[in-house]
Amino acid sequence: MIKLIVSDMDGTLLNNKDQINTEFWEIQKKLSKNGIIFAVASGRPYYNLIERFKNIKDSILFISENGAYVMYQEKEIYSNTMKREDIFFLLNICKNIKGIVPILCGKKSAYVEKNIYSNDEYNFKEEIAKYYNKLEIVEDLNNVEDEFFKIAVCDFLISEKNSYKYFKDYEDKFQVVISGKVWMDLGKLDTSKGLAVKMAQKNLNVSYDETMVFGDYLNDCSMMSEGKYSYAMLNAHPKLKEIASFITRKDNNNNGVLETIKEYF
Repeated sequence: MIKLIVSDMDGTLLNNKDQINTEFWEIQKKLSKNGIIFAVASGRPYYNLIERFKNIKDSILFISENGAYVMYQEKEIYSNTMKREDIFFLLNICKNIKGIVPILCGKKSAYVEKNIYSNDEYNFKEEIAKYYNKLEIVEDLNNVEDEFFKIAVCDFLISEKNSYKYFKDYEDKFQVVISGKVWMDLGKLDTSKGLAVKMAQKNLNVSYDETMVFGDYLNDCSMMSEGKYSYAMLNAHPKLKEIASFITRKDNNNNGVLETIKEYF
């Protein structure tokens, strides 16, 4: 019996208009009544996810920051923050990359440098605002005081083609994950959505055989090995489809996650 359902947000549970299908709320309510926990696993920060699910926040498990921060019923299950010297090292590389905005993601807020954010040549602001409803504009990221989960790189020159090439040689030292067409995340090497799911399973006493997962992009790859019922979305990246056990019959714009859940239950 399924006891835990884990879904990515963008390109998975959300449609391309950044919307959750209205049917979700009733389905989640039924799942909860039957003792099944629904979890969202996203590169988004915790405070962004809480805002999206504020009416049911006590019944949702939150895996945020691509697995670096796990919260359930306002209690911290897992947290994996970066060393400041690693943050400075990665930020220094970012300075040499054209067409990007590096966003420092902390527990309290996200942070972006004023001189970069002000030069909105590629219309970054609208894209960034979708994910970071807590965003502080600072003079120098190196002077920010917080606990940091990752650096999110917004790259309108396409992350897989542009910024990734500057960091691929450091994949033995850091988590370098392409989390969307214009997004790449840089975090601790031992941070991943898959590890976060494993930590949640341990905390909730849920097994691999009792877990269902959904994803669409490369930052979801690690989750596919943590649930017996692993689904790549119909619209998923080809590499994710290769490693998932199943592929949804419908895409994110046609309620693929919820239709699959209804078929199973």
